[in-house]
Amino acid sequence: MVETREAGLAAANRRMVRRLLLVTAAMFGFGFALVPLYDVLCQVTGLNGKTSGRVAVVEPMKVDESRTVTVEFVASLNLGAPWEFAPQVTRMQVHPGQFYQTHFWAKNLANQPMTGQAIPSISPGLAASHFQKIECFCFNHQRFQAGEGRQMPVTFRIDPELPPDVRTVTLSYTFFRIDDAGG
Repeated sequence: MVETREAGLAAANRRMVRRLLLVTAAMFGFGFALVPLYDVLCQVTGLNGKTSGRVAVVEPMKVDESRTVTVEFVASLNLGAPWEFAPQVTRMQVHPGQFYQTHFWAKNLANQPMTGQAIPSISPGLAASHFQKIECFCFNHQRFQAGEGRQMPVTFRIDPELPPDVRTVTLSYTFFRIDDAGG
């Protein structure tokens, strides 16, 4: 009778371990799925100032010279990234509908080639759908040789349909190293 009880407990323990392993694997998979799902949600809704990685359609639009919007430029690095990264200017006054260009400076501080990618964010989030990037270094991976630095352009305009109460828009980039071995 003791052997039967022990055998029953051992079988129950094996079932519990299998269930816990299944739950752990499901939680791990769900954690990986959250990032792409969040990115899709932000791109569809414009939440969190995420912009699409696509070039804006360059259609003529009337420039609103009676209105000025301040565009602020912010650069940051992910922790431990061996880069210099900064905007050429930190603030610019623009008229909605008109094209503007600015640059960001990036330099690889490592002694090996590296590739980076800039991820944009716009705030307030409401402005993301009105901020049109025509050319941007963030559209592509940026390959840098050891010690190489360069100016990277951003050409943009703000849609005149931006709500009138939005007077300041912040374009922020975080620069990430996207390769592990530098190759």
